[in-house]
Amino acid sequence: MSIDKIAILLQDVKEHRADLFPIVARVRAIVLATGPSITEEVKYGGLLFSCGPSFCGVFPYKAHVTLEFSQGAALADPHGFLSGDGKFRRHIKLETLQDIETRHVAGYVAQAYAAAEC
Repeated sequence: MSIDKIAILLQDVKEHRADLFPIVARVRAIVLATGPSITEEVKYGGLLFSCGPSFCGVFPYKAHVTLEFSQGAALADPHGFLSGDGKFRRHIKLETLQDIETRHVAGYVAQAYAAAEC
């Protein structure tokens, strides 16, 4: 995906949802640091991360950000933060920067990355 589209999306979040931008930026940094060969693209109004298969995405909404896991139903949820009851997807709702740490985002992202067999 074009870096320009990613930059445009990030700038849009920064301008129109300034309170959510630090959450999006921090989650993005965590995902990209999780392993080699991770790519990102603008899709579905957010950033979708792949390493071959897509494994997660970060999506800003009006008052929160969701971290979506493509195969989240198969992930272990030792902390009880995964929401959703669809066949495959699960998400973690993030309302503050502190939620990233208290909801163990890095651990869930690492687990999703490993499950994608990247």
